[in-house]
Amino acid sequence: MKKFTAEFIGTLCLVLFGCGAAVLAGTSNTGMEGLNGLGLLGISLAFGLAVVVMAYAIGPISGCHINPAISIAMFSVGKLSLKDTLGYVVAQILGAIAGAGLLYAILSGKAGFTALGDYGLGSNGWGAGYLGNFSTTSAFITEFSMTCIFLLVIFATTSQQGNANMAGLAIGVTLALIHMVAIPVTGTSVNPARSIGPAVFAGSIALSHLWLFIVAPVAGGLLAAAIWKNFLETKQ
Repeated sequence: MKKFTAEFIGTLCLVLFGCGAAVLAGTSNTGMEGLNGLGLLGISLAFGLAVVVMAYAIGPISGCHINPAISIAMFSVGKLSLKDTLGYVVAQILGAIAGAGLLYAILSGKAGFTALGDYGLGSNGWGAGYLGNFSTTSAFITEFSMTCIFLLVIFATTSQQGNANMAGLAIGVTLALIHMVAIPVTGTSVNPARSIGPAVFAGSIALSHLWLFIVAPVAGGLLAAAIWKNFLETKQ
């Protein structure tokens, strides 16, 4: 239960800090005098730094997956049991929903707030009306490839040949770089839980797009696991 609790808290914080940066301070239209919008760079760093902080906070307890794509990939190479994988995924999804709920409670207290938009709370999406108006194919390729790269970094930095003390920083920086590229396309998921949490509150359109943010990251993570296991892993 300690591991599952850690994953719940970690995923909650990822959504609260990352999506919170996008929703509450992501643009200059914040209603707060003197507060400039964080923009793409600031939002990217918020997600990356959230992972860095959580890696050092809960990493010793659970490994700080805070992402079902990571847990499933780790299971596929035998680094996580089926029982723990299921527990991790459930805890991560519940944590993401709790984080989105906390963010919604904060946002709803803003003067003039009436309701969330189609992609409220930083929900992921694609197509007409969403950020860069990219196609479904572009969205899938982005989420698939970026998750694959993300998992390769994770496998490498957490391996016996990696530097355990620097792993959290390297993984967080990688996530920030991924956001810098992928935000205009999908808002950046590479994490099914991160997508599910906000979508639960945003409603029908965001929910209808969830399939891609579940399938593409999991598939990308499994490909990374196969590449690592068969071509890159150095066994002692």
